[in-house]
Amino acid sequence: MDTDRAERFVTGDINRFAMLLFLLSETAFFAFLIIAYVYFHNAVTSGPDAANSLDPWKSGIYTVFLLTSSFTVWRAEKCYSRGRRGAFLKWLLVTILLGAVFLFGQGREYLHLYRGNVTVNRNVFGTAFFTLTGFHGLHVLLGLIALAVLFGLALADSRCSQSSAVRTIATYWHFVDWVWVVIFSVVYLWSLF
Repeated sequence: MDTDRAERFVTGDINRFAMLLFLLSETAFFAFLIIAYVYFHNAVTSGPDAANSLDPWKSGIYTVFLLTSSFTVWRAEKCYSRGRRGAFLKWLLVTILLGAVFLFGQGREYLHLYRGNVTVNRNVFGTAFFTLTGFHGLHVLLGLIALAVLFGLALADSRCSQSSAVRTIATYWHFVDWVWVVIFSVVYLWSLF
């Protein structure tokens, strides 16, 4: 292994390790938010709550878009590692579009809740719901920005040799998707029972 390749390998490992440490701290933060949501779930005695305010089926459709984006970013990563630039760009763009559809759905849901007078300061459900899902939505937005920057760099430079960036951003995106699986289960599916 030549010196340049060895340096890129070590740098890539450092970037991925740093991302994993960051995601570990974010896991703790999300865990506390989820625990708070669960704790306050039974505190709502009147007014809006998950059962009378949320539409798990409609949110489930947008969830499918987000979870599908985990597959497409994986495909992008595989195409990148095989040197298939065109396929890499295609799968990366599809990932961005799927993530954007999810955020659009979250925005529609927020607008619907706002029109139904479900707000962050209405009651403890609103506070817990908007804090948890809003924090996740922020992570999705930041992930979309990172994916878009990666797409722009790859589009501008056919050599785009930053495989550590591809792996690191894909790792972040998978994290965001799987955190949503937990949030969707606790917030939306729990309300069905």
